[in-house]
Amino acid sequence: MRVLIVGGSGFLGGELVRLCAAAGHDVGATYLTARPADRPGAEWLPLDVRSRESVEAAVSAFRPEVAINAAYRKADWVSTADGAAHVARALSRAGGRLVHVSSDAVFSGAAPRYDEACPPDPVSPYGAAKAAAETAVRALLPDAAIVRTSLIVGNGGSTHESLARSLATGLGQGVLFTDDVKCPVHVGDLAAALVEAAVRGLSGVLHVAGSDAVSRYELGSLIARRDGLDAARLRPGRRSDAGLPGPFEVRLDCTATQRRLRTRLRGAREFLAAQARTDPHKPA
Repeated sequence: MRVLIVGGSGFLGGELVRLCAAAGHDVGATYLTARPADRPGAEWLPLDVRSRESVEAAVSAFRPEVAINAAYRKADWVSTADGAAHVARALSRAGGRLVHVSSDAVFSGAAPRYDEACPPDPVSPYGAAKAAAETAVRALLPDAAIVRTSLIVGNGGSTHESLARSLATGLGQGVLFTDDVKCPVHVGDLAAALVEAAVRGLSGVLHVAGSDAVSRYELGSLIARRDGLDAARLRPGRRSDAGLPGPFEVRLDCTATQRRLRTRLRGAREFLAAQARTDPHKPA
């Protein structure tokens, strides 16, 4: 298939490029500022999702059968919301399908769990932007797959892992919240699920997150132990005490999605422990 990875230069995008290339797909991948020099297997295209013209030019140049939109900027409504609409519009005009990556931030955290049928009720600007993106994608491409996920970790390259390592080695300052609970997903599991959704033509809302609900403090402790670092050096804190807005606890229920997927969604306790057994001093 001809697969376009929007946001191919990012952490998740890089894993998507690798998986698609390994499977023999014709891969197009986009970057905003710098073309990655260490990611073979893709035709790289400059793209700024904030520009409708830039998106249409990239889609017209590559002519994908399906695109996976993994691009976002957390503090930028135009990139997150308008950018998703630009991608969906370009694909609708070109006749391509879309797998759109959304977030658990579309939920407030007021409910104990959120399944695929739960309507968004965001309480943060980022969550509102992600919810608006979902609305635009549904309106422009009713058969798109909208994939809500959670904290993305794995392979040592995520911001969450970098923060935990800096705190556990004494190089960083700050706390890890005990009242900020998510369902972390391994980047390899998430990428595999997204590629599966693209290849099989899945549609509708999917929840792709890990099977363990853990706090950022517990996640940091798991990462530190995996990397052979002293988890006792991590300082716990409370998001509520810091005066930060929610959501505080968002548990994605992926039961219905897991029944549709062949990819197994592991929990953080499982995949981080497995990496530690492989090599306790180096991220897998």
